Amino acid sequence: MRRRVLAVVMAAGLLLGLAPVATAAGWADFGVPTVESSFETGVIFTQPVTVSSPAGRVELLLTIGDAIGPTVIEVPYAPIGGANTLRHTLDPADGHILANTPLVARWRLIAADDPTDEQIGPEIRVTYADDRFTWKTEAGDVVRVHWVEGSDAFGRRALRIAEDAISETSTLLGVTETEPIDFYIYADEGSFRDAIGPGLRESVGGLAVAGIRTLFALIPPSQIDDAWVGVVIPHELTHLVFNTASKNPYHFPPHWLNEGVADYVSQGYDNDYRAAVREAARDGTIIPLDGLTGQFPTTSSRFYLGYAESVSAVDYLVRTYGPDALVALIRSYAGGRTDDEAFTAALGVDTTAFADAWLADVKARAPTRFGPQPAPSGPVPAAWAGSSGGGAVASPPANAGGAPAPTGPAASAVPGANDGTALTDVPAWIAPLVAIAGALVVVLLIVAARRDRARRRAS
Repeated sequence: MRRRVLAVVMAAGLLLGLAPVATAAGWADFGVPTVESSFETGVIFTQPVTVSSPAGRVELLLTIGDAIGPTVIEVPYAPIGGANTLRHTLDPADGHILANTPLVARWRLIAADDPTDEQIGPEIRVTYADDRFTWKTEAGDVVRVHWVEGSDAFGRRALRIAEDAISETSTLLGVTETEPIDFYIYADEGSFRDAIGPGLRESVGGLAVAGIRTLFALIPPSQIDDAWVGVVIPHELTHLVFNTASKNPYHFPPHWLNEGVADYVSQGYDNDYRAAVREAARDGTIIPLDGLTGQFPTTSSRFYLGYAESVSAVDYLVRTYGPDALVALIRSYAGGRTDDEAFTAALGVDTTAFADAWLADVKARAPTRFGPQPAPSGPVPAAWAGSSGGGAVASPPANAGGAPAPTGPAASAVPGANDGTALTDVPAWIAPLVAIAGALVVVLLIVAARRDRARRRAS
């Protein structure tokens, strides 16, 4: 009997699952949305809609690139009723949008009398293309090269460099690139700057944007055979492969690691970089690696030094731990690890120990740290310190991973740092006296509180 009942229940559940689910008719009837895109004038989204009750709020839900969720843009049309055409324009003057950025939009209406009652319209997609030019295109297995000026041979050479770079870097990092990568080549600086926006530094001639899988480069046709072209294209495309290997929604790897790997693959730790690091180590202007986790400095010399130090650190990592450890480190970020978790899992040392060991390798001392400092350690009773010599401050533990402890200005800049001398011993009678004084204060507070309560009852 139980088997029969179970069979009937399962069959009923299967039928219910296959049957269409009836939904209540909404109060908004959406028509077919449209979109118009122009690089110079922006993107215009329109949506015809008829509502049977007033909407108190109108929103455009816009997802840009590979964002994990939409940006909510309130459109000033509320309250509305009856037949309407909703419209919103993304104006390039209000905020730069990179060329070749995919956009996904939907309209949302919220009822005027109930903020929990919403109606969402159909989805529409568009790519914000740089339509100022008629592009030539040459496609390979992964990369699609687009250029305006130059011969077909120009495009084929750029494609060959790009495809080789993708293949070599993918092999190194153990990933497979399958989604297309668009490579746009601009022949003049004005058009290049317009495409990538005003935020990029003047010295940059290439930009890889992992979120839209696009590479932009400034390469005049006459320079396609120059040696630097064979460096900048692999460098930028390495960033895209690096992103594929390390991508997670929680944490970006340090910027120095990303740039260091791109330089290590495209040109290596060459003589110019070595000279820059040696000079900085000699004159005390080295930038600690934790100062290169975000954007590099803005001055040209320090900007260049940031790249030199980054590839130097990657070179040290490979020499010390091996290329497999570098791959393991990059791949470990895909699990959403913190920097210390990733370094410890792949190398056995945390980021501080690695950075200290790298400084020792390049024969540099960490510069003096400015800004907020840890509070100085005060004297403690001998029993608390676990020693028999009074209240001397205990020596700090050695760095993780056996890396040498910091020396020089960085070590002496912290007030109370252990320099081999102990603070003045605390007399043995101080602790009991402090305890008696504390107890007396507590008794006085209790007596005062009781007297206050007595006065209140009497009144």
